[in-house]
Amino acid sequence: MIVTTSSRANAVILQKAREIASEVGGQFQIRGRDSIKDIQTEFNSEVLVVGKTRTELFLPGNEEPIFFHPNSAMFRIKRLISGGHDPLVNACGLTEGMTFLDCSLGLASDAIVASYAIGSSGVIKGIEGNKTTAYLVRAGLKTWDSGITKMNTAMRKIDVIWENSNEYLKTSGDHSVDVIYFDPMFEETIESSGIKGIKHLALYDDVTLEMIQEAKRVAKKRIVLKDHWKSSRFQHLGFTPIVRKSSNFHYGVLDLG
Repeated sequence: MIVTTSSRANAVILQKAREIASEVGGQFQIRGRDSIKDIQTEFNSEVLVVGKTRTELFLPGNEEPIFFHPNSAMFRIKRLISGGHDPLVNACGLTEGMTFLDCSLGLASDAIVASYAIGSSGVIKGIEGNKTTAYLVRAGLKTWDSGITKMNTAMRKIDVIWENSNEYLKTSGDHSVDVIYFDPMFEETIESSGIKGIKHLALYDDVTLEMIQEAKRVAKKRIVLKDHWKSSRFQHLGFTPIVRKSSNFHYGVLDLG
């Protein structure tokens, strides 16, 4: 990966870019007068552009960047603040002080909502298998300003872990988490602006019976699976789907007593 800066970067941004290059194992490149397309053509590589307000990732051949944004979490948390409900929070049975493990973090939209629901005394970890996505999300959660204090607090407390979910579960203690959540790439395609960019970085690892067995050992209360309403995973993995007639996706639940 090539790490560079926005044009006319000052000394602070240049130093930040060098530090990020070291962190992600990339190669720092002085931007000069080169365009992003010039750098993409020269190196045929992902280009991470460090700017004053955000960091953007340009994939080879793509002119549109990928960057952190909380997506649907914004209006979902506003709805919760006003006394409304959220399907994920209800499916997971989340309350203040719980521990929550998101095994398919992505851009962390669901994790942000879960973090808000479990409050300041709760503990939340998000597992992301793609190193670049993990970096973008970790950095974004620390710096994004939603304009909502409670939402900012929820974002800051999410612990992003670059790891394979199955391997992470294998090393986790028995009954060490209240709720474990899986949100794999759907078997059926749903067009969504929230995941359009990240699809190029997404890992298409399936949720296996082995993973669910590990999750049953690690979780204390519940395992939840989000998937397309037509998905065969619910039945195959033993989940009871919560039917949502107006939605293309359902939540499946495994209660552990």
